[in-house]
Amino acid sequence: MATQDFKRRLTAIFSADVEGYSRLMREDEEATVRTITAYRKAMAKLIQQYRGRVVDSPGDNILAEFTSVVDAVNCAVEIQRELAERNAELPSERKMQFRIGVNLGDVIEEGERIYGDGVNIAARVEGLADGGGICISGSVYDAIEAKLGLEYEYMGEQAVKNIPKPVRVYRVLSFPGAAAHRVVKAKKAVGRKWRNIGLTITAILVVGAAAVATWNFYLRSASPPVEVASVEKMAFPLPDKPSLAVLPFENISGDPEQEYFADGMTDDLITDLSKISGIFVIARNSVFTYKGKPVKVQQVSEELGVRYVLEGSVRKAADTVRINAQLIDATTGHHLWAERYDRDYKDIFALQNEVIGKIVSALAVKLTDTEEAQLARRPTNSLEAYDIYLRAEQAAYSYDLEELAKALSLYQRAIALDPKFAAAYAGDARAAFRVWRFNMAKVFPAHEARTRAYESIARALALNPDIPRAHFVLAYLQAVDRKYDEAIESARKAVSLDPNNTGAYLNLAAVLVVSGRPAEASAAIERALRLNPKPLPQFEFTSGWILFHLRQYERAIESLKRARDAMPTVFSVREGLAVSYAQLDRLGEAKAEVDVLLKKWWPKMNLAYYRVILRHYKREEDRDHIVNALRKAGVPEWPFGYEGREEDRLAGSAIRALLFGRTRIGHDENRVPWSIEYSEDGKWVYREPSFVATGRAWVEGDMLCKETEMILMGRKFCGYLYQNPDGTPEERDEYVYVYPLNVTYFSVKP
Repeated sequence: MATQDFKRRLTAIFSADVEGYSRLMREDEEATVRTITAYRKAMAKLIQQYRGRVVDSPGDNILAEFTSVVDAVNCAVEIQRELAERNAELPSERKMQFRIGVNLGDVIEEGERIYGDGVNIAARVEGLADGGGICISGSVYDAIEAKLGLEYEYMGEQAVKNIPKPVRVYRVLSFPGAAAHRVVKAKKAVGRKWRNIGLTITAILVVGAAAVATWNFYLRSASPPVEVASVEKMAFPLPDKPSLAVLPFENISGDPEQEYFADGMTDDLITDLSKISGIFVIARNSVFTYKGKPVKVQQVSEELGVRYVLEGSVRKAADTVRINAQLIDATTGHHLWAERYDRDYKDIFALQNEVIGKIVSALAVKLTDTEEAQLARRPTNSLEAYDIYLRAEQAAYSYDLEELAKALSLYQRAIALDPKFAAAYAGDARAAFRVWRFNMAKVFPAHEARTRAYESIARALALNPDIPRAHFVLAYLQAVDRKYDEAIESARKAVSLDPNNTGAYLNLAAVLVVSGRPAEASAAIERALRLNPKPLPQFEFTSGWILFHLRQYERAIESLKRARDAMPTVFSVREGLAVSYAQLDRLGEAKAEVDVLLKKWWPKMNLAYYRVILRHYKREEDRDHIVNALRKAGVPEWPFGYEGREEDRLAGSAIRALLFGRTRIGHDENRVPWSIEYSEDGKWVYREPSFVATGRAWVEGDMLCKETEMILMGRKFCGYLYQNPDGTPEERDEYVYVYPLNVTYFSVKP
């Protein structure tokens, strides 16, 4: 068989793609397609002007080649400047930033296409670049180091996918501030028409060379200016103890699949540092708003109100892990500590403790005996279980049903690998708690979620009685069970074990409100908000409801509106807005929120339901506070606004004679048939084609009351029975039962 001859040659390969392209498409496909089409045209034009050619452009990628590596890098720099100008005209959420990688290597040519490791390395180097940034391989750096007047940051040897040997990688740095600005001005002066490309390129190089010469002179004559944070400009007063923000560690593995590990490393550091009472640590939610964004330490410090910032990167490859970390005093610009660690993955816990120790030492903080014991405890002896746990943690921070179900499955896998993994049980409890609290029945029924949360908490605390997360989830469950003193004790225990945990303070505030102690709750929520200056929508939701209970309606509305804009389908947010507007007599806005709920999300919304579901509030005045506001907002007394005629309502004795020892048959609003069999003593079994429930029933006055663990948290609920004058046995609608969850029509078997 004849073999095909391929032409090999050395070339400069340019690879680019869009950071966050999937998110942009998901949020607005048409706008994304318009933007990427315009940007591709601009890039193709510049590639042609720098004597390159576009080889391929699938999806959001662009592959090009240049005969000159100098042209390739110059073109990359100019493209990023061009796109930065265009992005400046777009809203922040619509900006489209390309990552660019350049490699000099051997390729195989087949027609117009090129293949080989040279192309693969360019793509992998591109994956290490920031959005709006450029990375180059060592072969490119060696060829252009002294030719372009650019500055570079060495990123080390990177192990990249499908390439047997590590690749040296450098980040291209832009010219110092004023020079870059002058280049942009020079471009605008020629109308961006590039009529004389030779003259323009010459002008850019001359300006760049002059700027670099000036900059080098400045470096020789004085220390460079340090951009430091201003205490006066900080959004919050500095705490009276060392204050710290841990920025999300950058994943420099070149593999997006390793993102969970970088996030997990950040989470673990925040979690461990939060347990130290001598340090003020900003919550995860706030620092993760900076993830993937080019931010300055000064900006982070001023926005979060902290003096110190920890930043770093992590790479996990096979059985090794590399961590780069540095601790910066933002008010002086000084590096208090910086270190690079190359360790075996099996030493990951010792490595984390070493990093914590360095930070504690640099901040001159003394640990208590309890804190030392907490930090010394290994979470698990199984690295495989730990890896799965980190994946579960990443999924659990989402309120998406599929992600939450995934998290619960991963926690169970971690537990199966290490049945003594207390943190995995605590994570499982928190995820199950969310399923229960937000009634995510598609994951599993609420009563099962509640039971699972309790069981996982018990197991976590049996293994480690000092695990904060288990205590604060337990506190909320205890409060719902009206065990107020126990709930407050559990919530305070969580805070004492983890004094910087914003979730612990938020739960403490919620427990105190339910227990009738709103003044104490106010202090707890203020602390939570200070620790979390940029709260997630779920935090805004909980905070807004607590502020309502504290009668701070204007502040409640501010928080709840932010939550509604981010979570428009969570109807509890609109409930909070409705009652807050109603208490301010802004009835038009209150009714508007209720109308959305009734028409779009919950047509059965009714006051009888709230009287049952709010029964865990210790003080009747707090329950009335909500129910009366809902009434003002236009919520009906019974589902669908049902109002039966007095003359049709059955008395208690008639209800007892009609139902007990007999079977009700009926159908729901979707014509799905059901039946309920009652025993003489009131025990019942409810059946649908795909669902069975059991419980007990009794008569109170003229109401039929029921109880089952499967709905309404196992609480008693009651309703009235009416004769239906127009009903027939054939239609199974001779009677009506109106209760907090529904209006049902039924007949009774002879």
